[in-house]
Amino acid sequence: MKFITTHPARLYAVLVSVLALVAHYVPELPGALILAVAAAVLGTGEAVQRVENAKTNEAAAPAPAKVSAPVEE
Repeated sequence: MKFITTHPARLYAVLVSVLALVAHYVPELPGALILAVAAAVLGTGEAVQRVENAKTNEAAAPAPAKVSAPVEE
């Protein structure tokens, strides 16, 4: 599960490639099924993009400033 949350774009790319190969080499598949899978793949791609954007925004956020406590004498 850690791999999926760390590398969603890589996993997505592999799955889309496999789906494209299956659609090419199995001509008996109905066109409606291929279109439905294509629509699902587009939706999944949007979700992957949002995860990657969130990771980028988190990494680019400035670190909170350290506040030191006043020194009592």
